[in-house]
Amino acid sequence: MMVSHVVLMKPRPDLTASARTALVDAFERAVREIPTVRGVRIGRRIAHGAGYEAFAPDTADYLAMIDFDDVAGLQAYLRHPAHEQLGARFGESLSAALVYDFEVGGIDALRAGGLA
Repeated sequence: MMVSHVVLMKPRPDLTASARTALVDAFERAVREIPTVRGVRIGRRIAHGAGYEAFAPDTADYLAMIDFDDVAGLQAYLRHPAHEQLGARFGESLSAALVYDFEVGGIDALRAGGLA
C-alpha cells in the first residue's frame, strides 16, 4: 500500500500569468525538495461526452496526485516549509479545491476490504 494526496483544483478566472508561474514554481520546489515524495502525477480534466459529466460539479480543471510510502511521509510533506509556501500560493491562485488522502493499492485491495 501507499498513500496518495489527491488535489482537485480550479484556478481563479482572473489568475495572472505571473501568479500561475509562481504557483507552478512553488509546486515544483515542494515535490523536488521534500524527500518523502515518491511520485507525482498532474492532469487536466477532459470532457468527452460521458453521461456522468452532466452531473459533475464544476469545481476542478486540474488534478495533482502526490504519492508517499505511508502517512508519516505525507505528514512530513505537509509540515515542510516548501509545502507551507505552496499552500500560500494555492490559496491565492484557486477559486475551488478539493483535497483528499487515500491509501491505495492494486485491484487486489478490493478483495482485502478496500471498499468495505
